[in-house]
Amino acid sequence: MIGPNRITREERMEIAHTIANQVLERYGSKVQAIGVYGSLARKTDGPFSDIEIKCILNALDEGFCYEWTAGDWKAEVNFDSAEHIIEEATTVDEIWPLTHGQFFNILPIYDPKDFFSELKAKASSVDGSIIKEAICRTLVEEMYEYIGKMRNIEIQGPQTFLPILAMEIATAGAMILGLHNKQFFTTSAQVLSEALSFTDKPEGYEVLCELVMSGNLSDPKQIIAICENYWESLLKWSAQQGYQIECSTVIPW
Repeated sequence: MIGPNRITREERMEIAHTIANQVLERYGSKVQAIGVYGSLARKTDGPFSDIEIKCILNALDEGFCYEWTAGDWKAEVNFDSAEHIIEEATTVDEIWPLTHGQFFNILPIYDPKDFFSELKAKASSVDGSIIKEAICRTLVEEMYEYIGKMRNIEIQGPQTFLPILAMEIATAGAMILGLHNKQFFTTSAQVLSEALSFTDKPEGYEVLCELVMSGNLSDPKQIIAICENYWESLLKWSAQQGYQIECSTVIPW
Protein backbone atom coordinates (compact mmCIF):
# COMPACT_ATOMS: atom_id res chain seq x y z
CA MET A 1 0.00 0.00 0.00
CA ILE A 2 1.08 3.60 -0.60
CA GLY A 3 2.51 5.18 2.55
CA PRO A 4 3.86 7.22 4.09
CA ASN A 5 5.60 4.29 5.73
CA ARG A 6 8.39 4.09 8.26
CA ILE A 7 11.93 4.61 7.02
CA THR A 8 15.03 5.38 9.06
CA ARG A 9 17.03 8.60 8.96
CA GLU A 10 19.90 6.69 7.38
CA GLU A 11 17.62 5.47 4.59
CA ARG A 12 16.28 8.97 4.11
CA MET A 13 19.77 10.44 3.81
CA GLU A 14 20.78 7.71 1.39
CA ILE A 15 17.82 8.61 -0.82
CA ALA A 16 18.79 12.31 -0.61
CA HIS A 17 22.33 11.53 -1.76
CA THR A 18 20.98 9.41 -4.61
CA ILE A 19 18.77 12.28 -5.75
CA ALA A 20 21.69 14.73 -5.47
CA ASN A 21 23.89 12.46 -7.61
CA GLN A 22 21.16 12.31 -10.25
CA VAL A 23 20.91 16.11 -10.25
CA LEU A 24 24.68 16.36 -10.72
CA GLU A 25 24.56 13.85 -13.56
CA ARG A 26 21.79 15.74 -15.33
CA TYR A 27 22.89 19.35 -14.81
CA GLY A 28 26.65 18.94 -14.46
CA SER A 29 28.60 22.21 -14.20
CA LYS A 30 25.36 24.21 -13.85
CA VAL A 31 25.02 22.93 -10.27
CA GLN A 32 26.31 25.42 -7.73
CA ALA A 33 25.10 23.71 -4.55
CA ILE A 34 22.77 21.00 -3.26
CA GLY A 35 21.55 20.72 0.31
CA VAL A 36 18.90 19.09 2.47
CA TYR A 37 16.59 21.35 4.47
CA GLY A 38 13.68 20.96 6.88
CA SER A 39 13.50 18.35 9.63
CA LEU A 40 16.05 16.11 7.89
CA ALA A 41 18.63 18.93 8.00
CA ARG A 42 17.77 19.76 11.62
CA LYS A 43 18.05 16.07 12.57
CA THR A 44 14.53 16.16 14.00
CA ASP A 45 12.92 14.06 11.25
CA GLY A 46 10.51 11.34 12.25
CA PRO A 47 9.88 7.96 10.63
CA PHE A 48 7.30 9.49 8.24
CA SER A 49 9.06 12.77 7.36
CA ASP A 50 9.54 14.05 3.81
CA ILE A 51 12.88 14.49 2.05
CA GLU A 52 13.36 18.17 1.14
CA ILE A 53 16.25 19.34 -1.04
CA LYS A 54 17.42 22.65 -2.45
CA CYS A 55 19.40 22.72 -5.68
CA ILE A 56 21.11 25.93 -6.78
CA LEU A 57 21.74 26.14 -10.52
CA ASN A 58 23.73 28.72 -12.46
CA ALA A 59 22.02 30.67 -15.25
CA LEU A 60 18.51 29.66 -14.18
CA ASP A 61 15.86 32.16 -15.30
CA GLU A 62 12.98 30.76 -13.26
CA GLY A 63 12.84 28.35 -10.33
CA PHE A 64 10.93 25.09 -10.43
CA CYS A 65 10.09 22.22 -8.12
CA TYR A 66 9.45 18.47 -8.30
CA GLU A 67 7.35 16.64 -5.70
CA TRP A 68 6.71 12.92 -5.92
CA THR A 69 6.31 9.75 -3.90
CA ALA A 70 7.96 6.38 -4.34
CA GLY A 71 5.23 4.77 -2.24
CA ASP A 72 6.97 4.60 1.13
CA TRP A 73 8.40 8.12 1.09
CA LYS A 74 7.87 11.55 -0.48
CA ALA A 75 10.48 13.98 -1.82
CA GLU A 76 10.44 17.65 -2.72
CA VAL A 77 13.33 19.02 -4.78
CA ASN A 78 13.46 22.78 -5.35
CA PHE A 79 15.61 24.33 -8.09
CA ASP A 80 16.59 28.01 -7.78
CA SER A 81 19.22 30.41 -8.98
CA ALA A 82 21.57 31.94 -6.42
CA GLU A 83 20.09 35.38 -7.06
CA HIS A 84 16.52 34.22 -6.52
CA ILE A 85 17.12 32.28 -3.32
CA ILE A 86 19.18 35.13 -1.82
CA GLU A 87 16.33 37.52 -2.61
CA GLU A 88 13.87 35.11 -0.98
CA ALA A 89 16.08 34.67 2.09
CA THR A 90 16.36 38.44 2.64
CA THR A 91 12.67 39.25 2.09
CA VAL A 92 10.56 39.72 5.21
CA ASP A 93 6.83 39.06 5.11
CA GLU A 94 4.11 38.32 7.67
CA ILE A 95 5.01 34.62 7.97
CA TRP A 96 8.80 35.15 8.01
CA PRO A 97 9.23 33.40 11.41
CA LEU A 98 7.71 30.21 9.97
CA THR A 99 9.20 30.15 6.47
CA HIS A 100 12.74 31.50 6.85
CA GLY A 101 14.24 29.15 9.41
CA GLN A 102 14.96 26.84 6.47
CA PHE A 103 17.81 29.11 5.33
CA PHE A 104 19.67 28.66 8.62
CA ASN A 105 19.73 24.86 8.77
CA ILE A 106 20.58 23.65 5.27
CA LEU A 107 22.73 20.53 5.42
CA PRO A 108 25.07 20.60 2.40
CA ILE A 109 25.41 17.52 0.19
CA TYR A 110 27.34 19.29 -2.56
CA ASP A 111 28.61 22.81 -1.85
CA PRO A 112 32.17 23.34 -3.17
CA LYS A 113 32.07 27.14 -2.76
CA ASP A 114 30.28 27.19 0.62
CA PHE A 115 27.22 28.87 -0.87
CA PHE A 116 24.85 27.87 1.93
CA SER A 117 27.03 29.61 4.54
CA GLU A 118 26.83 32.78 2.44
CA LEU A 119 23.06 32.35 2.21
CA LYS A 120 22.75 32.03 5.98
CA ALA A 121 24.83 35.17 6.52
CA LYS A 122 22.64 37.18 4.14
CA ALA A 123 19.43 35.85 5.73
CA SER A 124 20.76 36.98 9.12
CA SER A 125 21.30 40.58 8.02
CA VAL A 126 17.68 41.72 7.99
CA ASP A 127 17.18 45.39 8.85
CA GLY A 128 15.06 46.14 11.91
CA SER A 129 12.91 48.68 10.07
CA ILE A 130 11.78 45.95 7.64
CA ILE A 131 10.78 43.78 10.60
CA LYS A 132 8.76 46.67 12.02
CA GLU A 133 6.97 47.19 8.71
CA ALA A 134 6.03 43.51 8.57
CA ILE A 135 4.59 43.63 12.10
CA CYS A 136 2.54 46.72 11.32
CA ARG A 137 1.22 45.06 8.14
CA THR A 138 0.22 41.98 10.13
CA LEU A 139 -1.67 44.11 12.64
CA VAL A 140 -3.77 45.66 9.87
CA GLU A 141 -3.97 43.00 7.17
CA GLU A 142 -4.44 40.01 9.47
CA MET A 143 -5.36 40.83 13.07
CA TYR A 144 -7.67 43.80 12.42
CA GLU A 145 -9.52 41.78 9.78
CA TYR A 146 -9.83 38.71 12.03
CA ILE A 147 -11.33 40.78 14.84
CA GLY A 148 -13.79 42.34 12.40
CA LYS A 149 -14.86 38.86 11.27
CA MET A 150 -15.25 37.74 14.87
CA ARG A 151 -17.46 40.72 15.72
CA ASN A 152 -19.61 40.03 12.66
CA ILE A 153 -19.99 36.42 13.77
CA GLU A 154 -21.06 37.53 17.23
CA ILE A 155 -23.93 39.47 15.61
CA GLN A 156 -24.92 37.33 12.65
CA GLY A 157 -23.02 34.03 12.78
CA PRO A 158 -22.04 31.43 11.85
CA GLN A 159 -20.54 30.54 15.23
CA THR A 160 -19.17 27.31 13.75
CA PHE A 161 -16.32 29.35 12.25
CA LEU A 162 -15.14 30.70 15.61
CA PRO A 163 -12.76 27.79 16.44
CA ILE A 164 -10.92 28.27 13.13
CA LEU A 165 -10.82 32.04 13.65
CA ALA A 166 -9.37 31.61 17.14
CA MET A 167 -6.60 29.44 15.68
CA GLU A 168 -5.87 32.03 12.99
CA ILE A 169 -5.71 34.84 15.55
CA ALA A 170 -3.36 32.83 17.77
CA THR A 171 -1.14 31.94 14.80
CA ALA A 172 -0.99 35.52 13.53
CA GLY A 173 -0.08 36.57 17.08
CA ALA A 174 2.76 34.04 17.02
CA MET A 175 4.07 35.52 13.75
CA ILE A 176 4.11 38.98 15.36
CA LEU A 177 6.09 37.64 18.32
CA GLY A 178 8.51 35.77 16.07
CA LEU A 179 9.13 38.93 14.06
CA HIS A 180 9.48 41.06 17.20
CA ASN A 181 12.04 38.67 18.69
CA LYS A 182 13.69 37.92 15.31
CA GLN A 183 13.25 34.23 16.01
CA PHE A 184 12.13 31.36 13.79
CA PHE A 185 9.68 28.60 14.59
CA THR A 186 10.85 25.03 14.12
CA THR A 187 7.72 23.75 12.36
CA SER A 188 4.09 24.80 11.96
CA ALA A 189 3.18 22.13 14.54
CA GLN A 190 5.21 23.95 17.21
CA VAL A 191 4.37 27.58 16.41
CA LEU A 192 2.11 28.22 19.40
CA SER A 193 4.13 26.32 21.99
CA GLU A 194 7.34 28.06 20.87
CA ALA A 195 5.65 31.47 20.78
CA LEU A 196 4.69 31.02 24.43
CA SER A 197 8.38 30.71 25.34
CA PHE A 198 8.97 34.39 24.51
CA THR A 199 9.06 36.52 27.64
CA ASP A 200 7.90 39.74 25.94
CA LYS A 201 4.33 39.15 24.77
CA PRO A 202 0.91 40.76 25.19
CA GLU A 203 -1.23 39.85 28.17
CA GLY A 204 -3.95 37.46 27.17
CA TYR A 205 -1.91 35.71 24.51
CA GLU A 206 -1.06 32.79 26.78
CA VAL A 207 -4.73 32.26 27.64
CA LEU A 208 -5.64 32.32 23.93
CA CYS A 209 -2.93 29.78 23.04
CA GLU A 210 -3.90 27.48 25.87
CA LEU A 211 -7.52 27.58 24.67
CA VAL A 212 -6.52 26.73 21.09
CA MET A 213 -3.98 24.05 22.01
CA SER A 214 -6.43 22.36 24.38
CA GLY A 215 -8.97 22.00 21.58
CA ASN A 216 -11.69 23.20 23.97
CA LEU A 217 -13.33 25.48 21.39
CA SER A 218 -17.02 24.68 21.83
CA ASP A 219 -18.07 27.79 23.79
CA PRO A 220 -18.61 30.77 21.43
CA LYS A 221 -18.87 33.32 24.25
CA GLN A 222 -15.60 32.11 25.77
CA ILE A 223 -13.78 32.28 22.43
CA ILE A 224 -15.01 35.81 21.74
CA ALA A 225 -14.17 37.06 25.25
CA ILE A 226 -10.64 35.64 25.14
CA CYS A 227 -9.97 36.97 21.63
CA GLU A 228 -11.33 40.41 22.50
CA ASN A 229 -9.15 40.54 25.61
CA TYR A 230 -6.12 39.54 23.56
CA TRP A 231 -6.86 42.16 20.88
CA GLU A 232 -7.07 44.93 23.50
CA SER A 233 -3.79 43.76 25.08
CA LEU A 234 -2.14 43.43 21.66
CA LEU A 235 -2.98 47.04 20.79
CA LYS A 236 -1.45 48.26 24.07
CA TRP A 237 1.65 46.08 23.66
CA SER A 238 2.11 47.17 20.04
CA ALA A 239 1.92 50.85 20.98
CA GLN A 240 4.51 50.33 23.71
CA GLN A 241 6.83 48.68 21.18
CA GLY A 242 6.33 51.40 18.58
CA TYR A 243 4.20 49.26 16.25
CA GLN A 244 1.42 51.66 15.34
CA ILE A 245 -1.66 51.02 13.25
CA GLU A 246 -1.78 54.02 10.93
CA CYS A 247 -5.31 55.45 10.80
CA SER A 248 -6.37 57.79 8.01
CA THR A 249 -9.63 58.87 6.40
CA VAL A 250 -7.68 59.67 3.24
CA ILE A 251 -7.08 56.93 0.65
CA PRO A 252 -3.29 56.32 0.80
CA TRP A 253 -2.47 56.90 -2.88
